[in-house]
Amino acid sequence: MLFGCGILTTPSTVVQPSTDTAPANILPPVRITPTTEPAIFPGGWPDAYAMNARIGRAVNFGNALEAPAEGDWGVVLHEEYFQNVADAGFNAIRLPVRWNTHALEESPYTIHPSFFNRVDWAVDNALSRGLVLILDFHHFTDYMDCAACERTRLLMFWEQIAEHYRGYPPELVFEVLNEPTDEVAAGEWNATLASALGVIRASNSERTVIAGPVDWNGLWSLQTLELPEDDRNLIVTFHYYSPFEFTHQGAEWAEGSEAWLGTQWTGSPAEENAVRGDFQFAAEWGSVHHRPVFLGEFGAYEKADMPSRARWTAFTAREAEALSFSWAYWEFCAGFGVFDSLAHGWREPLLRALLPNSPLLEG
Repeated sequence: MLFGCGILTTPSTVVQPSTDTAPANILPPVRITPTTEPAIFPGGWPDAYAMNARIGRAVNFGNALEAPAEGDWGVVLHEEYFQNVADAGFNAIRLPVRWNTHALEESPYTIHPSFFNRVDWAVDNALSRGLVLILDFHHFTDYMDCAACERTRLLMFWEQIAEHYRGYPPELVFEVLNEPTDEVAAGEWNATLASALGVIRASNSERTVIAGPVDWNGLWSLQTLELPEDDRNLIVTFHYYSPFEFTHQGAEWAEGSEAWLGTQWTGSPAEENAVRGDFQFAAEWGSVHHRPVFLGEFGAYEKADMPSRARWTAFTAREAEALSFSWAYWEFCAGFGVFDSLAHGWREPLLRALLPNSPLLEG
């Protein structure tokens, strides 16, 4: 989803990154050599359930590489961000990437080498710190507008991406497409997804791949999702922003959201039961279809009051964990951000909600 990058600076609730690491400006350069040998799974490539457990608790690096150009939406990635995430106790980073604005517009749609280098830099910075990196194809709006027109281009992008990263370890996970929606019907998406998986498997037969349903990776659209039965190394994702009037109050891109300002989430029995019921549906779908589940996005926008944001975030995360979902909070340092890039520290209520046992927290 496209979210603004308004950042609240609240020094009284900011947790500074650990001082046990070298200062950000003298972190050593990071570059790993891609290898076919697993770094964390010495017994061989993991199955989908093992990788889902390894992803565990993640954060989205949103508004950076999925912007039309990095920096357009107020976020430029810095090396210290990866260390901040590792120090806080997260297990993984979901990296949204908009490949189509960094490639030739005509066949063969070659991705610019300089952009591959930038994505390599981010991947390497995560993997070298023991983090899983989920490489998510984000904001391919041309496909959303005309799936039949852009299907081939989507597949040719994935042919390049998969070949480029074929030698990387299992901790690099692919996500085929973020939030297929608009003109992308379930039948179209299921067929295109099967084709994309075929393209990926030609060079990455054992790599874990994440995929979700239409309607913005909507929870209730899981029932329309069809996956190749013979491909068991898949994780299924859904996104969760309910109640939308709470999580998106005042969001500039959400029509009518100004009227929702002041909406609170108190953690009442009715509010909690709504989340439980929604998540139980996803858990049952996963159980029936024998697929692990990844809550790929959830978060509440900065214009909601912080106590409500923290309550909702904590409850959502704990319910996901209780059902063995992995999760990725949306997002790191923009309008939903758990990290304040201006104050160079964590927003303590949100960090505590996500990682109550973070080594950065006291008490």
